[in-house]
Amino acid sequence: MTDRFDLQAHLRNVYAKYPAAQRQPIIGITGNYEDLTCKLGQGYYKSVVAAGGVPIVIPPVADTNTLVNTLDHIDALILSGGGDFNPLYGGEEPSNRLHDINSERDLPELMLTQMAYNRQMPILGICRGIQTLAMALGGRVWQDINEKTVTKHSQEAARSEVTHSVNIEEDSLLHQMYQEDKIYVNSFHHQAVRETGPKFRVTAKSPDNIIEAMESNEFKPIVGVQWHPECLEEGMPLFHWLIKEALAYHHAHDVHNRVLTLDTHCDTPMFFPQGIHFDQRDPKILVDLHKMNEGRQDATIMVAYLPQPKMGETFSSLVDFDVAGPTEYADLIFDKIEEIVNQNKAYLSIARTPGDLYEDKRNRRKSIMLGIENGLALNGQLQTLQHFAQRGIVYMTLCHNGDNDLCDSARGCNTHGGVSRFGEQVIREMNRLGIMVDLSHSSEKSFYDALDISSTPIVCSHSSCKALCDHPRNLTDDQMRALASKGGVTQITLYPGFLKKEGEATIMDAIDHLEHAIKIMGIDHVGLGTDFDGDGGIIGLADSSELINFTRQLLARRYSERDIQKIWGGNFLRVMSIVQKQQI
Repeated sequence: MTDRFDLQAHLRNVYAKYPAAQRQPIIGITGNYEDLTCKLGQGYYKSVVAAGGVPIVIPPVADTNTLVNTLDHIDALILSGGGDFNPLYGGEEPSNRLHDINSERDLPELMLTQMAYNRQMPILGICRGIQTLAMALGGRVWQDINEKTVTKHSQEAARSEVTHSVNIEEDSLLHQMYQEDKIYVNSFHHQAVRETGPKFRVTAKSPDNIIEAMESNEFKPIVGVQWHPECLEEGMPLFHWLIKEALAYHHAHDVHNRVLTLDTHCDTPMFFPQGIHFDQRDPKILVDLHKMNEGRQDATIMVAYLPQPKMGETFSSLVDFDVAGPTEYADLIFDKIEEIVNQNKAYLSIARTPGDLYEDKRNRRKSIMLGIENGLALNGQLQTLQHFAQRGIVYMTLCHNGDNDLCDSARGCNTHGGVSRFGEQVIREMNRLGIMVDLSHSSEKSFYDALDISSTPIVCSHSSCKALCDHPRNLTDDQMRALASKGGVTQITLYPGFLKKEGEATIMDAIDHLEHAIKIMGIDHVGLGTDFDGDGGIIGLADSSELINFTRQLLARRYSERDIQKIWGGNFLRVMSIVQKQQI
């Protein structure tokens, strides 16, 4: 008789060999529902383990709390194969060629996919999974492709046997993984993606032009394939890619746990007249509590934007609220921000100092700071600054798109030849009251005048680099050098026209502007001011939920955590601290 297996001795040997196991990413795999069971083919979890991940099975449960908590604990998602989708979820009536549907899975997986997408989570869709991506995110699915295909897609062969070829787009993630224009796969299906929808692009097709693979066109780590890579030795590149992306996703979240992330300019109050719901994922706005949570954003500076009247216009004709004038309008905006905060005080706070921001982060609250965009808010009265200081504003942008009584604008008519006499008084009073001077939107002469006048460092809360995009609102290299020499900062903005003259601006353009600013000014003088809800937002950084992508790009370029903290608000808060400490 053989000796009895000694489990304890075996475990001691395991622990001796692996005294401190390296953290592996957690990969959630959607389970199939069949005959009152949740089941999963072994190829999925064995491939995850072989690639270096830890697999867990996600049962098909359409409970929001369950789905949210599941996503909180995984680093990537695999949408597995299985039965057909009910076409009613795609707004279509069932055709007579539709096979058996698996309705128990449909709603949970569609919800899970949308939530994972909103979190920028890496996703690999396999067979039914590519169709899940399409159904959940704006695409369409063929109910049955057999009536239009030439290649045989529904096979009797073993899952481990390749059955036909697919042609791969050269500029795709799939091509990077396989380094081939054509590969042989094992597709077993009669439903297929008909249209990817706007969030994806096709990256592989079968010889009869059926979509066999797609990937995100928004710089998100999402790939869908129609075949079954978990059953092929040649399928491992997809799983290695997913594990790599899951590690990057976890690393970015880990950094955000420690780093304070501050966006220095958003215009969400412009949408207040539309009746926004800040505590919900409101499609009307780019910044709300849900999107801030998804993107791991800690804080934003929300401004009262005041449009500059042109000759013959009145201020009241340019705003949607019935107010007496600019000062009253700014107060109304701040009143509404305070109302939003009071309604969500368990999750949201108004911060006035860097210390307030860090205290909010420790207590897991999001922070809103207050700012004014356009010194028109003073309505020509210097003493009004004291009022706004008491309301808690941290900066005031001297002008907007048009000269005002403080200074000339980058889009103005050179009314004063720079900063006016009243503007000089305002800058000195801002210094006295501990309010940062913001020179975004100012003319070049106003910029240099303000640098000379101010006794404290100056900020440009949302400006980009003129050397890369020749726009009047952007800063020249000389301006950036002068700003840095006085201890100031410039915050790269996501307004598309300030990043790129032609074509669609992307996250890569924003990174190019950031790195140019770092080259000119140094790492201690740069940051990010999105201009969300003021027409800011680009592919890859479209709203607050996508700001984690900015960190992933910085990590991919091997920026240290210390430098990431500087970029993500540390530099701006250094200036804020200096300005507020010099308050008289």
